[in-house]
Amino acid sequence: MKVAIVHEWLTTYAGSEKVVEQMLEVYPEADVFVMVDFLPEKDRGFLKGRKVRTSFLQNMPFAKKKYRQYLPLMPLAIEQFDLSAYDLILSSSHAVAKGVITGPNQLHISYVHSPIRYAWDMQHQYLKESGLQRGLKGAFAKWMLSRIRMWDYRTANGVDYFIANSEFIASRIWKVYRRESSVIYPPVNVNAFAYREDKEDFYLTASRMVPYKKMDMIAEAFAGMPDKKLVVIGDGPDMEKVKAQAAKSPNIQVLGYQPDAVLIDHMQRAKAFVFAAEEDFGITPVEAQACGTPVIAYGRGGSLETVRGLGVPQPTGVFFEEQTPAQVIAAVSRFENEGGAIQAANCRKNAVRFSPESFRKKLQQHVDNKLHHNTRQAGSVQAVL
Repeated sequence: MKVAIVHEWLTTYAGSEKVVEQMLEVYPEADVFVMVDFLPEKDRGFLKGRKVRTSFLQNMPFAKKKYRQYLPLMPLAIEQFDLSAYDLILSSSHAVAKGVITGPNQLHISYVHSPIRYAWDMQHQYLKESGLQRGLKGAFAKWMLSRIRMWDYRTANGVDYFIANSEFIASRIWKVYRRESSVIYPPVNVNAFAYREDKEDFYLTASRMVPYKKMDMIAEAFAGMPDKKLVVIGDGPDMEKVKAQAAKSPNIQVLGYQPDAVLIDHMQRAKAFVFAAEEDFGITPVEAQACGTPVIAYGRGGSLETVRGLGVPQPTGVFFEEQTPAQVIAAVSRFENEGGAIQAANCRKNAVRFSPESFRKKLQQHVDNKLHHNTRQAGSVQAVL
């Protein structure tokens, strides 16, 4: 059986690339197709020297830094891959990878991290943050996103089976494509986050400092709790907002970007990890729990599936219902009053559900079942003929 793995682009080694890594563990002979490949040499180990096929976008001007600006050409680029020689196509899709062209005798299973966020329910946020709400550029952006929505909906018909990375994304897939999907949670390298039972008297938040992560809002909340220490790890556009809060509040320590060893050390020692984003899945809350650290999280999106809130057996964290400083303050207060019900060992136990081993086992079982189903279905058709 010939297998192709299709991914949007290889530029960093992050969450979706770790899904591709585990797909290659299951299917080591698979060929990899991406629109552009600018992955640094230090991050290419999981490819094990295999050649990566790229699209014409690889050679476009300024593609290395500006590849996202070629979004209008991406549907065309992904459709140019000739996959006719492959029996099984696995696409890892958060934009256009699911749009590859396949035939009736091929099985296409798409692992969806999310339907194209900036073309569907997050369009208005994307236009606002990009300054594209008005003017000629804004009009072009809206027209272009409308065309991409039509293409995205049409190409869903070329997918035989969908896998969602969470129940939250499964609901998005149904909303956008009206297609059912199975849920297989993405792999989290929980073994890299060693368990530690004894904790110190500080809270931790860590993330890229982009608007939807609400890092400045977390800092503002802790500015209102001067007796509680917050350590902030990360960097990004909102760094100055976070630093402004820290300048007024000596209980907030901003460390900026830190290597993994420093991040893990703080996760192991923190009293709790604070997470305010609405994520499709959210890896960092799982990593914190792998360290035995409870999570105080915004109760929307993937966090509802990765964190067990107070009130259920073996809880691992506390939820807040709105992305406001007042709600974070209330959640921290509840954690300090009722957090004795949260055991470090249960946090670790919950995190292990998302291990790479679990991902590989579930993916292979899912693909084998669909291959068997398709073979049986083809046999039934032949018998009728």
